[in-house]
Amino acid sequence: MPIQAVLGCQWGDEGKGKIVDLLASDADWVARFQGGANAGHTVFAGTERIILHLVPTGILHARVRCAIGNGVVLDPEALLEEIRYISGLGIELRDRLRVSAFAHLITPVEKAIETLSAQDLAIGTTRRGIGPAYAEKAARRGLRVEDLIDPRALRERLRAQWEEQARACGSGEEAFAAAAGAGFEAVASRLEEAGRALAPLVCDVTDLLLEEDDRGARILAEGAQGAWLDVDQGTYPFVTSSNTTAGGICTGLGIPPQRVKKIYGVVKAYVTRVGLGPFPTEFTGEHADRFRELAGEYGATTRRPRRCGWYDAVLARRACRVNGVDELIVTKLDVLGEEETIRLAARYESGGAARDGGWLGTRQLARAQPVYREFPGWRRPLRDCRAWSQLPAEARDYVQALARETGARLGRVSIGPGRDQVIAADA
Repeated sequence: MPIQAVLGCQWGDEGKGKIVDLLASDADWVARFQGGANAGHTVFAGTERIILHLVPTGILHARVRCAIGNGVVLDPEALLEEIRYISGLGIELRDRLRVSAFAHLITPVEKAIETLSAQDLAIGTTRRGIGPAYAEKAARRGLRVEDLIDPRALRERLRAQWEEQARACGSGEEAFAAAAGAGFEAVASRLEEAGRALAPLVCDVTDLLLEEDDRGARILAEGAQGAWLDVDQGTYPFVTSSNTTAGGICTGLGIPPQRVKKIYGVVKAYVTRVGLGPFPTEFTGEHADRFRELAGEYGATTRRPRRCGWYDAVLARRACRVNGVDELIVTKLDVLGEEETIRLAARYESGGAARDGGWLGTRQLARAQPVYREFPGWRRPLRDCRAWSQLPAEARDYVQALARETGARLGRVSIGPGRDQVIAADA
């Protein structure tokens, strides 16, 4: 099986974790290629609700091996906590998990930078050090996993970084330590301990995956967040700090583009986003509050309330083109079951002119007025449906129109959290 990938085509939270879990049953490896512990994938295994942050979702399948690529920014203490959590569920994973030696670290230094710079207030970040870690990486002064497992290098490089950032933040050593949650010696000791615990998992993930691909292993690449949070293609500056789109697979795992043969693009049947930034189809007032509660739209990691709105085919169409999506998977169709009328943004009006694409910069989106198509709701539950023909005609019509407006081939539809609640589309 050629290398395949699951990518989000909205602002994240599209239900990628469930789709990776579904596809992982046919995979040998699942590899995460970007992001950090700010993202959460929620998966239901039977009645068990499992939330993963750094460990790839494939870990829930006993024979699947998992890799964390160099494009990920890794909080070693968060990873160890997650390993303990997964082990506590009775899932053995240490022999099945590998971590790239070249992944950059998130330490209390990066968290202190984010706190002192108030990035969480300015653009709605999560205070988990993601942006500062990628900034340190780009500035060529970051720490990598290979430093974590070398105690002498770790302490020397951490000290240099600590002192430089304390000066840069203008806070002084004491204030910087307070923002970091501990002084230098305590932080260094904790990281040394984490390095000893993680050392057996560390390898050259790029070389590992290329060798596995050469011998015919089935590899599934897993992304975090979504296309409109991509640092280059998204609604900058209200984005994450990595490439969430298809190009990130190559840089984040070290895989040549010609080896990636299939892209699954995941969208919700509506749209959500967390934090600040333009959102043309956003709900307001009582509708927003009611819908959020009905859909359970709160962050898996942060529990922050998500902003909700109608499906935006203009943005989804661009995301599918950028990602080269081969198959569109629509999730959470069941959530729309109580809506009397369902709307879908097919194009925008801006400055009196209609448009269905083109320049979609942040300022342009902030001024855009959606032009909607309306569909009758089906007003009944979908969760017991197990075949395309069992879905109400109104639900089939809506999701088929969604795919046509998006310009992508509809593959599957999810109508609930369970592994058995994914229907192949007869479309």
